[in-house]
Amino acid sequence: MMAVAGRPRILLRGSDRAELASVLGALGDVTTDAALLADLIVFTATVDESLAELRRVAAHDDGAWRPVLVIAPDDGLCIAALDAGADAVVGPRVESAELVARVRALLRIKARHDAVEKQAAQFTDWTQSLVSRVAEQVEELQRVERLRRFLAPQVAQVVAHDEGLLESHRREIAAVFCDLRGFTAFSEVAEPEEVMGVLREYHDALGALVFEYEATLERFAGDAILAFFNDPVPCPDPAARAVRMAVAMRERVSELVAGWRKRGYDLDFGVGIALGYATLGRIGFAGRSDYGAVGTVVNLAARLCAEAQGGQILLSERAHTLVEDLVEAEPLAPLPLKGFLRPVKAVNVVALRAER
Repeated sequence: MMAVAGRPRILLRGSDRAELASVLGALGDVTTDAALLADLIVFTATVDESLAELRRVAAHDDGAWRPVLVIAPDDGLCIAALDAGADAVVGPRVESAELVARVRALLRIKARHDAVEKQAAQFTDWTQSLVSRVAEQVEELQRVERLRRFLAPQVAQVVAHDEGLLESHRREIAAVFCDLRGFTAFSEVAEPEEVMGVLREYHDALGALVFEYEATLERFAGDAILAFFNDPVPCPDPAARAVRMAVAMRERVSELVAGWRKRGYDLDFGVGIALGYATLGRIGFAGRSDYGAVGTVVNLAARLCAEAQGGQILLSERAHTLVEDLVEAEPLAPLPLKGFLRPVKAVNVVALRAER
């Protein structure tokens, strides 16, 4: 460490310090105070003096390295001084110019040593910071990956920064329940490979649409899919989004149905949509959890789906009141649904109205 910015500190030990101070003063701040931290020690040894003090000076460890230059009283003491811990040794008749050059060289080595130590410390700090940032990023990626099981990627990124959004709460949602007509009968007679092939095509098609419309996916259960809007991230038009997604699903599955029928699979697609309040939050245990919704609105969407004929999208009365300008719909006779005391009013979504 430098005593003054740009000037090293040189500590003189031993005899003849006044003369040395005059010679070395141009190279740095010269001091005889051993309590001060120095960049270089110039040690003047004497014939009758043991090298014990030199060993103490060289062995002193305060966490910083500083070179020691010994001015030996005779050539015979040079080797002993090096063995005692000196970094460089000169004889008693050294010329001032040579002494200055050696001191300058040792100070240069000291400066380079300190620069390397500083860089090493910076590199260590940088490495630790990088490791910490990488760990944080890995943790965030893992959180996002877990969330992507039921959230669109862009929604998962938002929730990853505030998983408090997933704690149990109550909110109005638009629930969308859909499945395949005729799937149970098909799975009973088809080969398992055929059933899995149909499900793979079906899930790939509808899963992409669930994420495209930023719905929350609660579950895939065989051919049944439940998704909902307005939670965990609120949206301004959950019913409209639900209807738009359902229509896009119907169009996409109709393409699949055409191909399935060529293979002899008698399958079709139905959807139920309801709007209402539900309790939402994590469901599961420490090793495995999902995000789910509980409430009458979910049951109603499932019952409407069960009543839907192939190609129908049945929409609850409450949801319909919010999207009347968006859809062309045909009213249905009130439906007696399991779990509901009175017949339920609903409409069948024929198509989306052309945007004006």
